[in-house]
Formats: sequence, structure tokens, C-alpha cells
Amino acid sequence: MQPLLSQACWDTLYMVGWSTLIAVVGGLPLGVLLVLTDRGGLLQNVLANKVIGQVVNVARSMPFIILMVALMNFTRWITGTTIGREAAIVPLAIGAIPFFARLVETAVREVDGGLVEAVQSMGGNTWTVVRKVLVPESLPSLISSTTTTIVALIGYSAMAGTVGAGGLGDIAIRYGYQRFETELMWITVAILAVVISVIQFAGDYAARSLHRRGGRSGPVPKLRLLKASAATGETV
Repeated sequence: MQPLLSQACWDTLYMVGWSTLIAVVGGLPLGVLLVLTDRGGLLQNVLANKVIGQVVNVARSMPFIILMVALMNFTRWITGTTIGREAAIVPLAIGAIPFFARLVETAVREVDGGLVEAVQSMGGNTWTVVRKVLVPESLPSLISSTTTTIVALIGYSAMAGTVGAGGLGDIAIRYGYQRFETELMWITVAILAVVISVIQFAGDYAARSLHRRGGRSGPVPKLRLLKASAATGETV
């Protein structure tokens, strides 16, 4: 039982780790773009915003089990197979990108608009605003969003185990359900609960640590000072 569970844990972490990385790489710019192209955004484009938003909404609304089936041909083209942990990464990542993008959009919208105006008044372009203000200032919320995405992906990976993707979900189905080994099924449930608790604790701790520091990095403290001085009519 121990080698079986050890391999299943590794498979789950492998799938979730790569899927999270791809989701962050794809979802972060997508979420920022949703903010920038919205009304009043730095790259205001209502049509583009509606198209991107609709694509994200449709992708988010699709149940994961249906998404796996719908992407089988694409998964086979990418990985050469539709079974196993490598194949599971494809639908996991594609399903997580729009989910994470919406969380990023919410986090970025919380950034104080005065900081954006301060950067623009200093001659900063859109890329500078994103790199120096939007991402650093929303970093605590982005960490929390990443934690939420990882927890969701663990649940998705367990579901992927029902179609031969491996991992703890596969163990729970093949041994716990089909072979009536109830004890093994509950052990996998306990392992998943522990893994999720550890990840949630680590994510919350990192977010709180960054929040205590103000979510600041680089020139943002200077921008805060500029904003304060502008309000009082002073010069920096």
C-alpha cells in the first residue's frame, strides 16, 4: 500500500505543479489584459474586452469532466496519448487558465488608481504601470489566487484519475470503489485533506507576509510618496 500511495501522491503533485505553472503563465497576462482593455483602462478596447471576457466565461462554465473529453484529440496531438499524468496536464492547465485569469482580474482591480496616475505623470508607459504598480501592489491577492487555483486543481486532478490519469483520484476509484477497499479510499481522502491544508496554510502565510509589507516592491514606496505630496500640494 505504501509504494502505491507514494507514487499516487507524486503523480498528483506532478500534475498539479505543472498545471499551476501553465495556468499562472497564461492566466496572469490574460487577467491583466481584461483590466487594461476595460472601460477607463489604459488600453481601453470595449470590443476586445467583451470577446476575451466571453471566451473566459465560456471556458470557466464548462464542467471539467466534459472539458477532458472535448480536448482528447488536442491532448493526443500535444502528448501523443490521452492516458497518464502528462495527458492530464493539458485539460488541467486549460481549465485553470480562465479560472486564474478571473482571480487576477479581481486582484488587479483592487490596486489604487492614484498609483497608476502617479506613474503616468512620471512618463511611465503601460508596461511600466503593469510591471511597477499593478503586479507588485496586487501580489498578496495574487498569491491567494494562486493558492485557490492549486486547491481547485487538486480536486480536478482527482477527477482526472477516473479516466486513467493516475494520482490519488485513480487510487480511490480503482481500489477504494471498484475493489471495495474502503480503508484505502479513506486514506487517500485523508492525504488529500492534509495536502490541501498545508498548501492553504503556506499560501495564506505568504499572502499575509506580503500584505504586512504593503505589497510593495521597487519604486512603489516612492509613488506612494508622490501621491501623498500631490494631495497636499507639496513637492518630492
